[in-house]
Amino acid sequence: MSSHPIDEETPLLQPQKQKNGRTPLPWRQFSIILFLQLAEPLTSQVIAPFAPQLIRDIGITDGDETQVGYYVGLLARLHNSPSHSLFFATQALTVLHWSRVSDHIGRKPVILIGLFGLSASMYCFGLSKTFWGLVLSRSLNGALNGNISVIKSMTVEITDSTNLAQAYAYMPIAWCSGSTLGPYIGGSLSNPVDRFPDVFGHWEFFKMYPYFLACAVPATFSALAWLVAFLFLKETSPHRVPLRQLTAAKFSKIFAVKSTSPTPVLSPETSENENTEELRKEDETPLPLRALLVPRVLIATGNYATLSLVEIAFRAVQPVFFATPLELGGLGFDPPRIGNILSIYGVVNGLFQIFFFADLHDRFGSKAIYSVSIASGIPMVLTLPLINALARTQGLSWIVWSLIATQLALAIIMNVGYSCISIYIAAASPNRASLGATNGIAQLLVSIMRAVGPASATSMFSISIRTPEHAWFVYYYLLSLVCVGIGASLFLPQSLDALDELV
Repeated sequence: MSSHPIDEETPLLQPQKQKNGRTPLPWRQFSIILFLQLAEPLTSQVIAPFAPQLIRDIGITDGDETQVGYYVGLLARLHNSPSHSLFFATQALTVLHWSRVSDHIGRKPVILIGLFGLSASMYCFGLSKTFWGLVLSRSLNGALNGNISVIKSMTVEITDSTNLAQAYAYMPIAWCSGSTLGPYIGGSLSNPVDRFPDVFGHWEFFKMYPYFLACAVPATFSALAWLVAFLFLKETSPHRVPLRQLTAAKFSKIFAVKSTSPTPVLSPETSENENTEELRKEDETPLPLRALLVPRVLIATGNYATLSLVEIAFRAVQPVFFATPLELGGLGFDPPRIGNILSIYGVVNGLFQIFFFADLHDRFGSKAIYSVSIASGIPMVLTLPLINALARTQGLSWIVWSLIATQLALAIIMNVGYSCISIYIAAASPNRASLGATNGIAQLLVSIMRAVGPASATSMFSISIRTPEHAWFVYYYLLSLVCVGIGASLFLPQSLDALDELV
């Protein structure tokens, strides 16, 4: 431990002298964290295959097929949803609260609450027979789940500056796995009476609740994850206080009466000792929200939000572009081909992060990689009209497929930026006791961007294909988002050590 005093402006990731290699990852705890992280993509993506039919079955649209997509967008946390996601809306309202609570009572209790919320909401979703029952279930899913930011805080607390990049390189494994397994489970186990009549044909329960089995699998996994966390996950926050003590302190602060007794006069030596002790206590005490709204936190979290907006907007347009007829500006691919392209992208993206990100980060640093990452959005967007133009004249030639591969490669480069900016956010935390709240601010902004981004991007795409004279509107819009992201990246310091200057 450093002998220098630590105050509330001391960054979380301390500059370290050059070491011989990286500190080994604490694989026992880190593997548990990855396992727990799998619960969220499983529960969020499992309803994707059967959500449209579920909406038809409950009769909320009265047979109007044009309204199915709207109601699906409200319920499903889909990356390509054209509507505001109910999950992200409720998560945006509560994620900062849960993150700040984790700074006080510890990470483990909040994670247990989140896993319980995921499990209970999915069981309720499978048993819902009305639209408002579905709405309540998805709201519960988002409102009780603050695990994203809390898990990131835990990852920072079990690593150091030499192996944090390596840890973040493994984080996409859970998301890629869950995003792949979730839709497969939902598509395979929905309506089991029709799909597996020999096994479920005599079960009246599954006839009445045809989507319960598909929902029960991720719900049960979340319950199993809760048990694993309860038994084996170790608390990482060193500054936690019991919930009863925290509640009592809050009430005593509310009803406290100001003292009118005179302030004692202290000697210089006593004053210096008390100041040092006060600084130490401040580092062990979560700061109020206003104290977190300092430039270094706002710059790091703001860049996280802009990167998320660019990436989610492009990912919303990309499959729509693939599916749109060639003459309207797309490629006219069928769903299986689109699914194969996106699946290949997901696998390659995960492998690239695991095998290359940590070494690239050690060599070039966070700022250089992030700058390249956000700038890759410009050629990535420009490949869309170029692919369509070449496909119109040459068909699906090898040049067109090469451009599609280039587009996916650029998307992978952009995704690397998430790990870099997460490292910036960890280093920007004003003190160690406020890491959860700092991550909560970042996740709050990202939840808002992910609720707004897909709707705005797909709306611009619809305008572009509806009126030929506005064909480039969607590309201008996406390029403008990239330019905003590049502008925001200019405020990031060249090194993590320079964050000290952004007070």
